[in-house]
Amino acid sequence: MPDLPTPKDAAEAALFSECWDAVLSYADLCTAGATAATQLASEAFALGIREVRATETGPAARGTGRRSPRLPMIPLLLTAVRSTAADWEEGGQGDDLDPDLRLWLNSEKATRYTGPPLQRPLALRALRDLQDADATLLWLAEVEALPYSVVARRLGLDPALVGEELTEVRRLFRDRCHRAHLDMPLDANCRSYARLLDAVTRSPGADIPADLSRHLATCVECAEAAACLRPHGGGLPTALAGGVIGWGGLAYLERRRRAAEVRLGAGRPDPAEGEHGDPKSGADRARTVRNGLLVAAVLVSLLALAVSLMPFGGADGDITAGDTPSDSSPVAAPRPSPPPVTSSPRGTSPSPTTTVSRTRTGDDKKPDPEPQGTSSSAAGGAGGATVKEAATCTVGYDLVNEWPDGFQATVSVTTTRALTDWSVGWSFKDGQQVGQMWDATVAQTGSRVTATAADYNKAVPAHGTLSFGFLASWQTKNSPPYDFTLNGQPCEKTG
Repeated sequence: MPDLPTPKDAAEAALFSECWDAVLSYADLCTAGATAATQLASEAFALGIREVRATETGPAARGTGRRSPRLPMIPLLLTAVRSTAADWEEGGQGDDLDPDLRLWLNSEKATRYTGPPLQRPLALRALRDLQDADATLLWLAEVEALPYSVVARRLGLDPALVGEELTEVRRLFRDRCHRAHLDMPLDANCRSYARLLDAVTRSPGADIPADLSRHLATCVECAEAAACLRPHGGGLPTALAGGVIGWGGLAYLERRRRAAEVRLGAGRPDPAEGEHGDPKSGADRARTVRNGLLVAAVLVSLLALAVSLMPFGGADGDITAGDTPSDSSPVAAPRPSPPPVTSSPRGTSPSPTTTVSRTRTGDDKKPDPEPQGTSSSAAGGAGGATVKEAATCTVGYDLVNEWPDGFQATVSVTTTRALTDWSVGWSFKDGQQVGQMWDATVAQTGSRVTATAADYNKAVPAHGTLSFGFLASWQTKNSPPYDFTLNGQPCEKTG
């Protein structure tokens, strides 16, 4: 493990601490265990800081008084994680990496990030083309999900003006993406749609013509451009994370959002501070009123888990190994103190619990199928019990994002009774298949999906809310799920 760079002053030490948390979060997604994650993060952190210092003191910087074009600090360090992982794979250390990442590193998708500059992802090129302060503002607010007050303090801005600044930076980012799209070596068909795509994405309420929609469903480059050119509608964080980080971008995005909620007790910034026309999701509203006891329980359990991820796997013994999704799920786990700010480069070691590697074969412990605290009501008669149980929970389903063959959604369940464990079930109408889930483990048999609590969020107080999210695929139609249950008892769907 390389020696970690020493901060120059207190300000840089604080910056290193913030960046280390992000780097370790992504490194944990990329590796098969906590020890490998810490090693990968340390090597990537040292590599990224050397690159930053080289651009700040190189001949170009000294000659013009301006830094060479590069990414902001956090995304630059995250790309260093990806580059270091590629070096591990090439150098025979790939067994320590996530299996899905290894497949990605050996595919054509990975070559886009190292190939000719004009063929690299639009978000990556556009973010690098922005001024450093603008790019940092965009990344901290959109991807790291920090409240405006925190972003303002970090960048020395007036908190009352951060919303206006962010709106202007989004416009600049869109213009850079549009220019980068036109500079790409597009074929004649893609170029014929470029002007129409630009016009459609400028208006939040504009309908996409049928021929353009068909083209976007089959052309990766133009679909990517559409996501980058539409700064409204909530898709910008996904476009940034996927385009800049590459593999695991969406998982990292969700993990950072969860981490921000746990650390700061808040979700994404309120749209009223500068957003225009982007409605706040039902899941966000539920999270803002989450019971304090639940938050405390989550924090205590998360500290015990440290950087380990919950494994995917079926909770039902009938699920086959082929049904077990990938383990690259976003979970907001607290981070150990960053090595860069200690007196010794290697003075910080993982907490005792981080020596436990993630398991990739599923959790052998089955959830309790019985509803919590329902034995007395069951004796009151079948008809009366059914009505009573239906009123003990309400569920909100929020479709966060959707693309031609997949979607992202969150589920929030409010229970009138205290729970020591939970299992939420529902059915899909159109053959949707869940691929990844965070803050719960997933099992699916046919159209029926079951999400069971993770170790750190089993306890839910009376009138508290539990929530989790997932990624899934769909084919011809994506109808909302139905028949929600909590511990086998029906829930009333809201919204």
